[in-house]
Amino acid sequence: MKIASILPYKENYTLKGAGAVALWISDFVRDSKYKKNTYIIGSTKNKNYLTKNYINIDNINSKLNSTTKEYSNKIINKIKNLNFDILELHNRPIMVKEFFGKLNSKIILYFHNDPTTMKGAKSVNERVYLLKNVDKIIFISKWVKKKFFENLPYLSDNKTQIIYHSIDPIRKNTKKKKQIIFVGKLNESKGYDLYCESMFKILDQYNDWRAISIGEERRFQNFPTHKRHFNIGQIPHNKVLDYLGKSEIAVIPSRWEEPFGRTALEASSRGCATIISNTGGLSETTDYAIKLKKLDTKNIENEIIKLIRNDKLRKRIQFKCKNFVKHKLKRNSQKIDLMRNSLFPFKKININGNKLRIINIYNLAQKLNHRIYNLSLGKKFTNGFIRNGHDVIEISDRDYVRQNKGINLLSFKDKFHNYLIETFKNYNPDLVVFGHSDNINHEILSDFRSINKKIIISQWNEDPLMKNLSDTSENVNKLKKFFPLVDHSFITTNPSVLKPSKKYTQNIHFFMTPVDKNIECFNVYKLKPENDIFYAMSHGVNRATLKEGKTDNRVIFLEKLIKKMDGIKYDFYGIGKQEPVWGNEFYKSLLNSKMALNLSRGEPTKHYSSNRIASLMGNGLLVFIDKKVKMNNFFNSNEIVSYDHIDDLAEKIKFYKKNDKSRIRIARKGKKKYFKLFNEVKISKYIIDKSIGKKASLF
Repeated sequence: MKIASILPYKENYTLKGAGAVALWISDFVRDSKYKKNTYIIGSTKNKNYLTKNYINIDNINSKLNSTTKEYSNKIINKIKNLNFDILELHNRPIMVKEFFGKLNSKIILYFHNDPTTMKGAKSVNERVYLLKNVDKIIFISKWVKKKFFENLPYLSDNKTQIIYHSIDPIRKNTKKKKQIIFVGKLNESKGYDLYCESMFKILDQYNDWRAISIGEERRFQNFPTHKRHFNIGQIPHNKVLDYLGKSEIAVIPSRWEEPFGRTALEASSRGCATIISNTGGLSETTDYAIKLKKLDTKNIENEIIKLIRNDKLRKRIQFKCKNFVKHKLKRNSQKIDLMRNSLFPFKKININGNKLRIINIYNLAQKLNHRIYNLSLGKKFTNGFIRNGHDVIEISDRDYVRQNKGINLLSFKDKFHNYLIETFKNYNPDLVVFGHSDNINHEILSDFRSINKKIIISQWNEDPLMKNLSDTSENVNKLKKFFPLVDHSFITTNPSVLKPSKKYTQNIHFFMTPVDKNIECFNVYKLKPENDIFYAMSHGVNRATLKEGKTDNRVIFLEKLIKKMDGIKYDFYGIGKQEPVWGNEFYKSLLNSKMALNLSRGEPTKHYSSNRIASLMGNGLLVFIDKKVKMNNFFNSNEIVSYDHIDDLAEKIKFYKKNDKSRIRIARKGKKKYFKLFNEVKISKYIIDKSIGKKASLF
């Protein structure tokens, strides 16, 4: 998982000057399992950054645009090719609209302050927009979450979560000094004036104690301070923790409503007896702080004096604060990673290959009244996917487009596009498989990936791809145009004929037309057919009838073969005046022949066969095939009969006509072997395994 964590503009992300948001990010990056793939993006001049993987955005010139818009645009241009899975926006809800839908990334919005004071979240409508459009909203305290939902109509908060500032507990004891400490901006909002004033009485009364303040303020007010009250200024965060560890008492007397109060968490975790005002989210930092009943100098003085005088009370509070830290860094880092994982609920399913949701897009041929059901690869894939334990939605692209032409003002192509996208959103598939789907385009596949970046997309193609056919170039181009957008391609020709670039070679896989136990369900070798040899040539699925004047090399070959087969009773379709056969008529003819010829278009090519081979071998006919197809890589001479040339074929047909026992034995073994190697369950599993990156083989 790759994460971009985006700081507010000009948020200091340096060792010396880091603010609360910067510290939050750096702390949780350290303990995240995704830390190597997390990048922090901000705009700061100092180069001494808190962590590695920092990307700085320079030269923001907001004269023409708003600072937010320019900052957002520069970030988008900087990271658009880095393919981040998640964008995490901190404390800038106004930036959500700038990023929404532009980088195909999930968006998590973090609120570190009162949302109702921020641009992009002040109004009810703005907060409703955020709830609807971001993927997760994280609040740093219950108080911040309560402010977000203030005046909102009833809405589900299942997108929201509270994750507090957190810290590593310490176990070793540090020797304490008699000092009282204040950490924060040196202004009245933080109650610094009250702290300074209270120190006069305390330090005058207890000469062995001193006061320390750490922090700065651009609009600094020079509050009067005691001579033993030392202001150290701005120092690195690790040194702040050292000072807290050596201090007896910490005071956080904020007037303003603290969203959380990180200093209170840090002070208590370092064993300070911690005094806090009861404002905002301060009370959520620790269960053992002393809460001021009234925020004034007198109450601060009284609580400090009580702690100085009563060693047992002070040490008891220090012990509880240090040993019962409420918000631990490692535990909350795990919560953040789990929250991130929840945005990709099917990621592990894809890796394990268990119980996938699959959209299978192909031509169901409703227009053709399902007369090619027995030849449909898409149907066999669906059966195989289901028998492997997965769930499948079938979509017939051609039928949908045909049935929805002219229904509304949208073009039928646009309507199909919208139908696919809405189905995709509702079903949330792990895998999309499509084949011979002329209505699928680059835009549809890109939209799939924008909705679910982890989606796996595979295409299949059963067209002949050898060079010696007139439509080869068209077939190859249809396949190749999707190479950049699909994860895997499956073809029924040996991939070597494509000569793909090295970039795609590893993702092109051969597969054999599968047989299906419910479709190839006959055992012709057990029957007593009238005819000797069967062959059926199609003339296009859509036309399905002879086209006058159309011929190819198969017709020439068959006409020559007929002249050489004296005494052989053949049953050939799709040549002469014999129309092609389909559906049940195809089966009637096939079952009435002992043997079959598997002859495909074009020159015989390694491993390529029309899908009729599954019908022939799968139903138990003895099958003849040209040696150059190299089916001997899969079947031996006791399972299929290969021939060298037309005369060799004619002689072998005559031989097996006379030798029924040999014919039956080869037909039976051929069917058994085909079902063993290339059944619908195995081929579908092969497609799934290859698609999700598992090692897989046909053999």
